[in-house]
Amino acid sequence: MYSVVQFVHSYWAYLVVIVLVVATFNALTKFFGKKEYGGKDMSLALFTLITMHIQLLIGLVLWFISPNGLQAIKANGMGGLSSQARQLAVEHPFLMIIAVVLVTIGYSKHKKQRLSTPKFKKIAIFYTLALIAVLAIIPWNQWF
Repeated sequence: MYSVVQFVHSYWAYLVVIVLVVATFNALTKFFGKKEYGGKDMSLALFTLITMHIQLLIGLVLWFISPNGLQAIKANGMGGLSSQARQLAVEHPFLMIIAVVLVTIGYSKHKKQRLSTPKFKKIAIFYTLALIAVLAIIPWNQWF
């Protein structure tokens, strides 16, 4: 089961990054271009939110069943983890949860705005911060 969940988590991550990049650039370009907010923008923001939450759920399952997650902390304690083990068991999940929270806040706040420019501004700010967090903590050595 572990290998299946790890496989799904790894490959779903590509979709998450692509969708998050597209949604962020969409919001930034339309905010600075003073474009009107439409149904496609709403769908893109919602799809980003959904993919991020699915990835979070898969990641939490993986954290509990993986030898690199909770089991590593139980076996070695927090002080006994190597830097790579600490990144997988603590830093990666923590920063990814923050990224999901940022996307959720951005999506929630943009829905409360009535005009297009403030809608794009909320999405642009929160999705950009989430994108920075995601790109900063991806274990790149395992991706390629």
